[in-house]
Amino acid sequence: MGAKVLISGASIAGPALAHWLGRYGFEPTVVELAPALRGGGQAVDFRGETHRTVLARMGLLDELRRLGTGGTPMTFVDERGRRLLHLPADFAGGEIEVPRGELAQVLHRHSLPSTEYVFGDSITALRETAAGVRAEFRRGTPRTFDLVIGADGLHSNVRRLAFGPEQRYVRHLGYYAATWQLPNHLGLPPGAVGLNVPGRLAALGADHRDHARAGAFVLFASAGLRYDRHDTEQQKELVRHAFAGLGWEVPRLLDSLREAPELYFDSISRVDVPGWSSGRVALLGDAACGATIGGMGTGTAVVAAYVLAGELARARGDHRTAFTRYESIVRGYAEGCQKGGDRTGPFLAPRTAAGLRLRNALLGRPWILNRMLELGKRVSTVALPDYPAELTPR
Repeated sequence: MGAKVLISGASIAGPALAHWLGRYGFEPTVVELAPALRGGGQAVDFRGETHRTVLARMGLLDELRRLGTGGTPMTFVDERGRRLLHLPADFAGGEIEVPRGELAQVLHRHSLPSTEYVFGDSITALRETAAGVRAEFRRGTPRTFDLVIGADGLHSNVRRLAFGPEQRYVRHLGYYAATWQLPNHLGLPPGAVGLNVPGRLAALGADHRDHARAGAFVLFASAGLRYDRHDTEQQKELVRHAFAGLGWEVPRLLDSLREAPELYFDSISRVDVPGWSSGRVALLGDAACGATIGGMGTGTAVVAAYVLAGELARARGDHRTAFTRYESIVRGYAEGCQKGGDRTGPFLAPRTAAGLRLRNALLGRPWILNRMLELGKRVSTVALPDYPAELTPR
C-alpha cells in the first residue's frame, strides 16, 4: 500500500500531481472547496520543449493538441472602435492553447482511476504527528495522511495553515482582473478585441467552441481594494465602478454582468515563499511561486507536479530529501517564468497615454514580437529529470 497524500486544490496543479502520484503507487486524495470542477476561465497555454516533454510523458500531448484553440489573436481599439494594435495568435497563445476548464477536465479524468476526489470541502487545520499529518475538514471527518500538498493557488489555504498568513507571501502588483461569459452580441470571429485607455482594458473574445458565446476580460489599475472574495455581487460592482463612463462596447459589456452566472475577480499579484516545504507539508504551483496572469503558471505547475511526484517516488519515503530536491530543481525555473507576471498589468493597460502609444509603436514591429516569443520559449525551458516508470514508494 502506497503513502497517502492529501492534495488541496482541483484546478490544474493538484490533478496533475495526482496523475503522477497514482502512477508511482501513492494514494492521492484531492480536496476542493468548489462543489464540482470549475468551468470557464481564460485559455491557458503551453510553449517550448519542456512543456511539450512533460505533456508527452503524461500521455496528454496529442489530446491537448486536438482540444487546442489555435491561439487567440488580440486587437486593441480606441473608444471609437479604431484599431490601435494587433497581436497574432501565437503571441499570447504559445504553441498549444486550451480553454482552462477543458484542461481541468482532462487532468481530472486521467487522474481519477487512482485518486479520491472530495468536492465541496476544505481543510480547516493541520497538525503533524508521529504518524503523519492529521487534517481536519470543514465537513468531513478528520483523517491522517503521510504528506499534505498545497496546490490551491494564489490564496492557498494550506499555505495559510502551515506557513502563516497570506500577507507574508502575496504582493499586490497594482492591477485587478476579471472574466465572465456572455452572449457574442458583436458576432465576433475567433479572437479578441478590446478597448484600451490609460490604466484600463476591456476585451471580448468569441468562444472557440460555441461562437454564439463570448468571454469578457477586463483589467484595471488600482491600489489594493478591500472586498469579500466570496461576494460575487460586490466584485461585479467594483468592475462597474472601474469602467463607468467608457465608450465603445463597454456599457453593453457591463450590462451583461447582471446575468453572468460566474465571475472570476482577483488582484494581479505574485507569491514569494522562502521555503516551499515545512515538515510533511509542501507547496506546489501558484501557492509556492505564483503570478496571477502572464507568469506561465499553468505550464510551470504541470512541470513542478512532474518533478515533485518523481522526487517523492525516487526518495522512497524520505519526504525531506524529496522536497529539497524538488525545490532545488524547480525554484529557479519557476521564478524566471514568474517575472513575466510582474509586467502583465503595465503591458496590457499602461497607466498613461504616452505609455500606450509607446507600447503600440514597439509591438507594431514584427522583429520585436519575434524576439519576445523567443525569449518566452527560453525562459520556459529547464533540464528535466527522467524518472523511471518502475519507481514505486515503499
